[in-house]
Amino acid sequence: MQRTWIALGSLAGLTAVAMAALAAHGLESLSPAALQMVRNAIQMQGWHALALLACGLWAPRGGRLVDYAAGTFAIGLLLFCGAVYALALDGVRLPMIAPIGGTLLMLGWLLLFVSTVTAS
Repeated sequence: MQRTWIALGSLAGLTAVAMAALAAHGLESLSPAALQMVRNAIQMQGWHALALLACGLWAPRGGRLVDYAAGTFAIGLLLFCGAVYALALDGVRLPMIAPIGGTLLMLGWLLLFVSTVTAS
């Protein structure tokens, strides 16, 4: 799974940079509030891209908990950022999707922490 987490982290990082470029150069028509939502989602996406990369690097020592952490990061990233992007860019409301995604992101950090304190 190590390569999977590194690959997903790289893809998340790539798309975060692409979204940042779009926000900087192509979203002038958005309201200031919507543009701030996009920026917040980009920031979360970038941080969690790094978290996925860290999981990939830690996977050989961290055991299954790292895989669970990375899985929750990946799903949480899609749900949280996807819901925020949908609302900011198209006005599409996806009730409870962003909070569920955010909760999964927090769970991922908890699982990553537990993997470090229980590693042999």
